[in-house]
Amino acid sequence: MAHEHGHTPTNFNRAFAIGITLNLAFVLVEVAYGIMGNSLALVADAGHNFSDVMTLLLAWGAMAMANRGATARHTFGFKKATIVASLFSAMLLYVAMGVILWEAVARFRVPAPTSGMTVIVVAAIGVVINTATALLFISGRKHDLNIKGAFLHMAADAVVSAGVVAAGFAIAATGWQWLDPLVSIAIAIIVIIAGWGLLKDSFHLTMAGVPTHIDSEEVLALLGRLPGVCSVHDLHIWAGSTTENMLTAHLVMPEGGNDDFLHETIKRLRHDFQIHHVTLQIEQNGICSIKNQQGGKCWPEQTNTKEG
Repeated sequence: MAHEHGHTPTNFNRAFAIGITLNLAFVLVEVAYGIMGNSLALVADAGHNFSDVMTLLLAWGAMAMANRGATARHTFGFKKATIVASLFSAMLLYVAMGVILWEAVARFRVPAPTSGMTVIVVAAIGVVINTATALLFISGRKHDLNIKGAFLHMAADAVVSAGVVAAGFAIAATGWQWLDPLVSIAIAIIVIIAGWGLLKDSFHLTMAGVPTHIDSEEVLALLGRLPGVCSVHDLHIWAGSTTENMLTAHLVMPEGGNDDFLHETIKRLRHDFQIHHVTLQIEQNGICSIKNQQGGKCWPEQTNTKEG
């Protein structure tokens, strides 16, 4: 039996610190001017931006926990915290959008005058801040669900803030106050759609699902084609964190295997599938069916071997 692992995530501490500071300051400004200008669109956008601040805080805290070492009670360490944080962030986002939708519908029933110019100026500042924050996380969006969530939230905010600017011009030009709650509803719908992928992926990983970028059938096929392997069973693939993937499997090899075989297999799994922590158990006295001797494979529930 052998195992190997190794993957060091990029440090985004500075990006988190800057992003949180900028967005928290902007939330306070947006709420103040939203109330003074009687703009639900600004208050709605502030609510969304505050949920982003919470998202950044959760992600940052989870990354700090992930850097803690393993203990006797937590032998895998605390890397799973990054997945849990992503799930909580997505849930928080949906709760915030539900509140905004509720308030927008109420505003449709009882319209209130809105200061279009206030909306324009404040939302324009939001475009700049959200774009700058998104750029802080752009380099890590493809490799870490936490960072991807931060990037998508901030990029979506930049687009939404641009929409609020457009609504402000429209209100100033036409006097149509119903545009304010309409934009609020549009903001909520856009965010709900954009956040669905984060919610789905986070829940999937929380339930120890196979990471979406890994094809388990291809992994099984690769292991089944290895020289000397006549059967594969008890294959499990899951995410240990938002940056590390794990695999365990039993390989039935009548002739046995050596360290070179194990190290080469681990190297291929890391290179081809970004699986960083691999544990393989070789069984010499497992029973191989004719099907498996001809290159077939079996899933864990179809085990046809005996433990050594």
